[in-house]
Amino acid sequence: MDEIEVDERKTNRTDPIGRTTGGRGVDGHGTTTRAVVHVDVGLPSQARSRRRALACIGASALAGVGWCGMALAATAVSARVEVWKSPTCGCCKDWIAHMRAEGFDVSAHDTGNTAARVRLGMPEKFGSCHTAQVAGYVLEGHVPAQDVRRLLATRPVALGLSVPGMPVGSPGMDGPEYGGRRDPYDVMLVRRDGSATVFRSVR
Repeated sequence: MDEIEVDERKTNRTDPIGRTTGGRGVDGHGTTTRAVVHVDVGLPSQARSRRRALACIGASALAGVGWCGMALAATAVSARVEVWKSPTCGCCKDWIAHMRAEGFDVSAHDTGNTAARVRLGMPEKFGSCHTAQVAGYVLEGHVPAQDVRRLLATRPVALGLSVPGMPVGSPGMDGPEYGGRRDPYDVMLVRRDGSATVFRSVR
């Protein structure tokens, strides 16, 4: 069975947690094809979509239009997020739904988050209703997915991100019961020594 290299340079695709992968598919004539697509998770979504579209066009020219959907599916990478929360916390469940909708692979432990927060080193002053870990970083509270993607793309030397408290309008705290209310809040970049700086202000 013939193999067609879509990208002869064999450029690798790196996912948000640093794994190097490639995509494979089968064209309409039964020929096995191979494409390697580079996706920069730090790019804005419009730029990432344009890059995927251009890669898909080039692949389709060699392998047939039927391969295109497989190529796009192969670029849908996700980072694993492990969450500790209360089994009865509705806003925690809504934050998990937000992260999954943004492409993250989320698993949850309904054991509460106090012990996890202490074990992972997040200071209590930055605490919230759930604690998570992704690619070696700690996430505390209702951190937006876009900030998690930026964290993983830039890899700063830090403990992780926190949205202290439970600000209305943050992901998971933005349901219809809040009537469209959106309070300003800061996403904090927390260092291992307990200090922090503003990663992004949401206004």
